[in-house]
Amino acid sequence: MLAPMQGLTNRALREAFTTWVRPDVVWTEFMRVNSQSEKKLLMPGDLREIAPAENGVPLVVQLIGHGRDALVAAARTAQNAGAVHINLNMGCPYGRMTSGLTGGGMLKRPELLEEIIPALRETIHGSFSVKIRAGYEDPRQIFSLLPLFEKARVDFLVLHPRTVRQAYEGLADHAVTAKVIRQTSIPVIANGDIRSTAFGLKLLEETGAAGLMLGRGGVGDPMIFERLRGRAAEPDPTERRAMLHRYLNDLLPRFCALFCGDMQVLGKIKGVVSQVEDPELERELKQLTRAKNLNAFRAAMEALAV
Repeated sequence: MLAPMQGLTNRALREAFTTWVRPDVVWTEFMRVNSQSEKKLLMPGDLREIAPAENGVPLVVQLIGHGRDALVAAARTAQNAGAVHINLNMGCPYGRMTSGLTGGGMLKRPELLEEIIPALRETIHGSFSVKIRAGYEDPRQIFSLLPLFEKARVDFLVLHPRTVRQAYEGLADHAVTAKVIRQTSIPVIANGDIRSTAFGLKLLEETGAAGLMLGRGGVGDPMIFERLRGRAAEPDPTERRAMLHRYLNDLLPRFCALFCGDMQVLGKIKGVVSQVEDPELERELKQLTRAKNLNAFRAAMEALAV
């Protein structure tokens, strides 16, 4: 699965992925549920993103918000707009998401989940999943929630084994992932720090996870999806340059069509470049991220093809 990453996994990027490396599942960026307005539970732009699939790849619509009634109404609105797969974000560690009972903040008041999770399951006719951190402060919190998820017949969990408080510090503790998988019958997708083919395959083997969700590792290296399937070999530096050129050359016109103005496009494409980790292309990556305008970025991008 290609992870939902706010500001990154927009419609243009998803289209590039689904027409090239074709992850088995793609996700929307999270859709904020407005608990203050029954008429505007989801933004008009979000509603336009909703679909059962993109280019034949299943699309999961991710909701982030709080309050049973608002979340249930938003799920119903999403379904009416065409959503077949709906996910509840219970893991986002940043900003407003942790200042209230939203995203990872929902784990502050786990007793409220006793109403929210069953109500969402009753409303959602297609697949219903939960993306979750191991806990708010205690990485063992997830274990106390498994009976609730099982009783509500949640279809699958995506587990990022850090706490909300940790944000992205330290390393994801996939020993927690393995233990959760042993203790539940719900399929668990492993998420967190999967940045190489070898680590991804090892994680599948050692944890028994039903699948992998790749965020920064996938956005920074799209071909990892093909390598995990055994359909591509590890590239040498020349091949990595060529793949990066193809990737950016494919993305840039899509971003130009989706976003407004050169500076917004430049900011979005640099956001993608910032996810690429390749010490042997350090000089080229710096030239891309330091480009002052789109013409300079295009020149740095075309230099990759030389």
